[in-house]
Amino acid sequence: MAQPNPFLLAADNSPQLLPLLRSNPSLASSQDEHGYSLMHAAASYNHLDLLRALVNEFGVKVDLKDEDGETALFVAETVECAKVLVEELHASISVIGDEGKTAREKIAEDNDFPQVAVYLRVKELEAGVAQVNGVVEESTANGTHPPPLPEGVQVNIGTMMPEDEAGEVVDPEFRRRIEELAAREDFQGEEGQRQLRELITEALRGDIGQERDVRRRTS
Repeated sequence: MAQPNPFLLAADNSPQLLPLLRSNPSLASSQDEHGYSLMHAAASYNHLDLLRALVNEFGVKVDLKDEDGETALFVAETVECAKVLVEELHASISVIGDEGKTAREKIAEDNDFPQVAVYLRVKELEAGVAQVNGVVEESTANGTHPPPLPEGVQVNIGTMMPEDEAGEVVDPEFRRRIEELAAREDFQGEEGQRQLRELITEALRGDIGQERDVRRRTS
């Protein structure tokens, strides 16, 4: 009898998968010819308990890379999935894929899941991470500029920065502006949402939490 395809089982979150992995633990870290792994499948399809099992039970590396140098974080489509990867399983937000982008930059550039990009930018600010010319480092140099959020996007302040995480943000200017904006009576109105979009765009671009007097790259 042919063995079931573990990648298809992971995509479907099939109850057959974990018994299969327990009978053959080496499958948990397996990758196809493109480096696609069960971690990538679980993240892409938002199977959070499977992510936890792969890392915690089977010891799969949370930053396992595919052929493009991208980890499971690059394919996260929900803030919940990104939080599990980063906060529970300790995935790195600083991994740079072969295209020279971090997960946050690639997600922001694709513009499909802007709230995930915002969440990752907040985590970068908390960690004091900046990116300069494709190199991630803890510095105050100016970062690259991914595209702004699409016109008309509204982001709930609780989604971007839950109350229990607000105190963790390192940059006081970012925190001050968020709190000031959220306290306004017109926060949910057109003007409040416009200013929130501008603030989020600045965060995504790396314009907040970094010194204005920066070195420019010279050719």
